[in-house]
Amino acid sequence: MKTTYTAVRLLPLQTGLLLFCLLFSGSGLAQVRKDTTSFIHTLNIQTGKIDTVLTIQKHLEAPNWHPNNYLILNSQGRLYTLPLQAAKLQELHTGFASQCNNDHGLSPDKKWLAISHNDKQDPSPKSYKSAIYILPVSGGEPRRITKEVPSFWHGWSPDGKTLAYCGERMGNFDIYTISPEGGEEKRLTTSEGLDDGPDYSADGTYIYFNSYRTGHMQIWRMRADGSKPEQLTFDENSNWFPHPSPDNRWIVYIAYTSDEKQSHLFGKPVKLRLMNLKTRVIRDITPVFYGGQGTINVPSWSPDSQKLAFVSYSVK
Repeated sequence: MKTTYTAVRLLPLQTGLLLFCLLFSGSGLAQVRKDTTSFIHTLNIQTGKIDTVLTIQKHLEAPNWHPNNYLILNSQGRLYTLPLQAAKLQELHTGFASQCNNDHGLSPDKKWLAISHNDKQDPSPKSYKSAIYILPVSGGEPRRITKEVPSFWHGWSPDGKTLAYCGERMGNFDIYTISPEGGEEKRLTTSEGLDDGPDYSADGTYIYFNSYRTGHMQIWRMRADGSKPEQLTFDENSNWFPHPSPDNRWIVYIAYTSDEKQSHLFGKPVKLRLMNLKTRVIRDITPVFYGGQGTINVPSWSPDSQKLAFVSYSVK
């Protein structure tokens, strides 16, 4: 399969840039300079063609792709919709939730949106109090799901009955699940080090995630009940946020080209990589570009599994 990059549409790597990031082990609200420029792209995985949907001097993050041909992104605590044809941002009403981070996504029927909102009124003494909420995809008042903070949404099971997320409890970040109706959470991972980015396979069999349990951030998967963990990548990159395609043939993930330990920083040399789940063959689907936190935190595949959305950046 021949891949041709339209690299002119991607921001090339830059050096000497001043960066700021508020990092909570891979999830959280990024603090960036006001002169950040965001480039919203779509990428065809078959041809390698990258199209830039929008270039804007605003820090946008984490696109979800709705079947009605628009993206949902966050910026500075708010959520926005971006039609792929019109390329005009419109704020999505989220009620009191004005501190939304880049961990949000669609229900299997595309009628609901899960968000992660920093609830400053939560009685927890923790400095960052992200909780998971659900609201109608067209906007509305959020309903809180998780009791414990911080909790960062990442996946929704194909049958719609379970949410998967990363949560910090007693100083360690692990993967948990919970019903969309709330209730008690279930802990799926117990290893030392960060487990993050859980996303369900299209058939609900697996949860894909990234883990530092070996001392290097790699891509893993486990059964949906947390059993039989299996390492999938073994290279020198720091690999984050695997997202299975709707047709269950691929996973895409972001690879830092340097060892970032347990950090998922904004403003680093990164690339997107694609794994064939049948053969386990991995290939680059972008050149190295300037990105990281906010590029592809959440599921961003097109419904036909032919394209995905991501963000690259420039900071002056």
